[in-house]
Amino acid sequence: MSATHPTILVVNAGSSSVKVSVYAVPEAAHANADINPVLSAHGQIEGIGVSPRLSASMADGRIVADERFPVAQVADHDAAFRLIRLVLSIGLRDAPPVAIGHRVVHGGADFSAAVKIDDDVITKLEALIPLAPLHQPHNLTAIRAVRAAVPALLQVACFDTAFHAGHDPLAQLLALPYEYFERGIRRYGFHGLSYEYIARRLQQIAPDLAQGRVIVAHLGNGASLCAMRDGRSVESTMGLTALDGLPMGTRCGAIDAGAILWLSQQGMSTKDIETMLYQESGLKGLSGVSSDMRALLASDAPRARLAIDFYAYRAAQEIGKLAATLGGLDALVFTAGIGANSPPVREKICARLADLFGISLDAGANNENRQRISRDNSRVPVLVLPTDEEGMIALNTARIMMEHHARA
Repeated sequence: MSATHPTILVVNAGSSSVKVSVYAVPEAAHANADINPVLSAHGQIEGIGVSPRLSASMADGRIVADERFPVAQVADHDAAFRLIRLVLSIGLRDAPPVAIGHRVVHGGADFSAAVKIDDDVITKLEALIPLAPLHQPHNLTAIRAVRAAVPALLQVACFDTAFHAGHDPLAQLLALPYEYFERGIRRYGFHGLSYEYIARRLQQIAPDLAQGRVIVAHLGNGASLCAMRDGRSVESTMGLTALDGLPMGTRCGAIDAGAILWLSQQGMSTKDIETMLYQESGLKGLSGVSSDMRALLASDAPRARLAIDFYAYRAAQEIGKLAATLGGLDALVFTAGIGANSPPVREKICARLADLFGISLDAGANNENRQRISRDNSRVPVLVLPTDEEGMIALNTARIMMEHHARA
């Protein structure tokens, strides 16, 4: 890694993992030039508190670490973050980071873009923990760990909700008494960092499509859809929390509120209901086999097949709804772990959309995860674009870093 360029870290703290990436930021040729952070190294710890595994590598593929640890040694996110920071510091001796960018899942009504983190920002993010209980506490844990270790280091919060901040009020409303909307109880949308990256990438490879009506399917352990017009989000399947919309790995997706009332009336506590909706539902709950789509596709269990079919049914159904919002559909893009890597799931979803949108997949292209997987005669082109949330965080962090230095 060259010491001639500033270095930033990107931290993506999930419910059971911590990912840290190292980026070098080349100096821009002039004030209005594009900033293009370059990935130098990446490390992650998965299975925190269950089966911790640390892996780290340089951008050239050189392995820095690949090791499993006893649960007691990496029992929580604090321990995980300290360990991964220690490993990556080997590659940072000549270029200590000048800023750290954090993925923060919920920005609420206060944050429509990435911001420098200070005490006021942290206080506002803490108030949003009930709206993102699987993610927000871990995002804040990483922020506090850095503040304790390097208090003067610039930290930037990059929000999964920010890309959707310009939605029309009709797309934000819930049909509750209006006073709750004024108190911030509204549909926000999530996976915004992924969608922001895809919008930027689509502009690079197919600017004609990017300017049209596009639906992006971010399908992974967390799953949602975003309707875009001219590269801007106009609607999303997720709402107030990351529970809404599509069924996910362990989350239920859209559910009749009456079902929640019934569970409560049967004596389930709020905490037990929360645990079930966030951690025991979705593909895991329906299949009784796994939350991992790969395991379900490999399984012969009837309920595994049922879970996959329901997943595809709901995705196709929501694509239709978003197309109605857009007034048509000019392109469909699949991304994230399942979207970019699971041909059978894409095939099932597109088969349900064939008559409505004239979608026709090229089986060979789909099986090979090519960039375009639809036939030439498909009325709506279908693309597969891997996402890069960490790269988007690096870009937003670099922009704020340059603004910060310009004011200093």
